[in-house]
Amino acid sequence: MNNFKSGTYISRGTYKSFEPTLIHRQWELDDMDIIELLSQADRQLGRLDMYSEYIPNLSLFISMHVAKEATQSSKIEGTQTRMDEVLMNKENVPSEKRDDWEEVQNYIEAMRTAILQLEELPFSSRMIRNTHKVLMQGVRGERKQPGAFRVSQNWIGGTSINDAFFIPPHHESINDLMSDLEHFVHDEEIRIPHLLKIAIIH
Repeated sequence: MNNFKSGTYISRGTYKSFEPTLIHRQWELDDMDIIELLSQADRQLGRLDMYSEYIPNLSLFISMHVAKEATQSSKIEGTQTRMDEVLMNKENVPSEKRDDWEEVQNYIEAMRTAILQLEELPFSSRMIRNTHKVLMQGVRGERKQPGAFRVSQNWIGGTSINDAFFIPPHHESINDLMSDLEHFVHDEEIRIPHLLKIAIIH
C-alpha cells in the first residue's frame, strides 16, 4: 500500500479534474503501523459488540446514532440542525429551520432505506441511486437529478471552476469508476481486512 497513488490530475482545457486510481486490484498490506491500528480497532469493535448485548432497545440506540450522524454529516452542506431539533415533530420546528430539519430527516430516511434495500439488493450503483433519490426528495436541490449520477462537471469551493478548491472526476468517468467500485466490493478473491476494505470503499 505504500506505493499506492490515489489518482492524477487530468487537464480539461481551462481546468484539471482529479481522476482516482482504480481500486479493483490486489492490495498488499505491509505497514506495521496500519496493522497495529487495525488490531486496536478490532478490539474496540469486539467491546462494542459485547456492550450491545446489555442495551435494552438496540434499534433505538442505533437510530440515535444515525440521527447524530445525520446532523454531523449535513453540516458539510451548510445545514444547521441540532440533535434536539431532529427529534421534534415538524410542526414544532421554527419555520426558518424547517428546510434544514427536512434535509436531516431525509438523511435518516435514506439511511434506513439503504439498510432495508440491502436485504434485496447487493451494494451497487442502483442501490446508491435509490438512496440518493430518497435523500433529495422534497428538499432544496430536489431538481438536481435525484437518483441519478451527475451529467456535468462540478467543483468544490471557489466562485467558479477556475478558482475551485477541488474538482472531482469528469462526469464521463463516473460510470467506469462506479463499476470499478462495485467489482472491488464484491470480489471475494481480494483478501484484505474488512475495516481496510471499508475505508478504501469510503
